[in-house]
Amino acid sequence: MNMHDLLAGIATGLAGGLTAGLLGVSPGGGLVVFSVLLLGAGQHVAQGISLVAQVPPTSLAGIRRYWQSGNRTPLCWIALLTIGFVAGGAAGALAANHVAEPALRWSYVAYLVALDAMLILRGGRDKPEGDDAGARRDVSWAALLVVGLLAGLSSGFLGIGGGLATVVGLSAVLGVPQHQAQMASLVMSLIPTTIPSAWIYWTEGSLASWPVLTGVTIGLLAGTDLGARAANRIDRTTLRSAMIFFVSLMALYMTFKALW
Repeated sequence: MNMHDLLAGIATGLAGGLTAGLLGVSPGGGLVVFSVLLLGAGQHVAQGISLVAQVPPTSLAGIRRYWQSGNRTPLCWIALLTIGFVAGGAAGALAANHVAEPALRWSYVAYLVALDAMLILRGGRDKPEGDDAGARRDVSWAALLVVGLLAGLSSGFLGIGGGLATVVGLSAVLGVPQHQAQMASLVMSLIPTTIPSAWIYWTEGSLASWPVLTGVTIGLLAGTDLGARAANRIDRTTLRSAMIFFVSLMALYMTFKALW
């Protein structure tokens, strides 16, 4: 096994896991950026790394931390989000492998900017964290399916886990409390919904070496737990600000890469 590839993969996974646990998103968004930054991977390969690395249940430790802090997500939400996600993910992956790398990279930048704008403009819509569970179950099934579908499309097309779209869709658009939205996103990443998309990238040859993938998985396991520990000590306003900062930083870096 190539030790350099393994260590680089661990560093990439650790960075993606810390981000995922802290912001309650699937690690895909960060993994694409960190794969480009730390591994020097091309856009298609970075997206393939992200999707394959999310098949194992690396978010389990993070979910446990959120659960211990009293955050819960209705199972019917997860079921509806998953149905939409799987359908959208396969469609997005098929489309991505027919798009040139520069266009794909600019699509990634546009996606991040759109999410950032939604977080900033609609950031005050979430319900108070102290509401009882019943008050947080009035989200329509159609809205959850749409959030899942759009998250899946972004996952397959951009090679991310869809967690950013899930958190933003639930919190900024549907008004779900920030910690609960983050819990839902992590539970979604526990389900291997990226398998169809990962398989399509695999068959198209958009994949890194096994040492890199092994290292990324190891790093994710440790990083997600550490990030979730930190998240449960931070209030929702700070978490939202951290997410805006993180998404903005990713957008700036990917803009730089697209230009150069």
